[in-house]
Amino acid sequence: MSKKQSNSPQQKPRPEFIFQKKNYQFMFIGLAFIALGFILMSGGGSDDPNVFNPEIYNFRRIRLAPTLVLIGLGIEVYAILLNPHKKK
Repeated sequence: MSKKQSNSPQQKPRPEFIFQKKNYQFMFIGLAFIALGFILMSGGGSDDPNVFNPEIYNFRRIRLAPTLVLIGLGIEVYAILLNPHKKK
């Protein structure tokens, strides 16, 4: 004979979320890298359109900030693909 499962109100199934705490931690770290990259990219403009400001081409805006944004995007991809249930 097979046992019948009774669905009593006390035994409601818990909803299973796609992402776990570890995924969200990596997502927030990735968002922090992306936000920092965009903050470092800002500025360097000139109030007078007839005056050229070479500050726009410095290392921080051309190399560092885009690198931080790309690292942040890589962390986001890792956070999405991370399986926290996988055992080592």
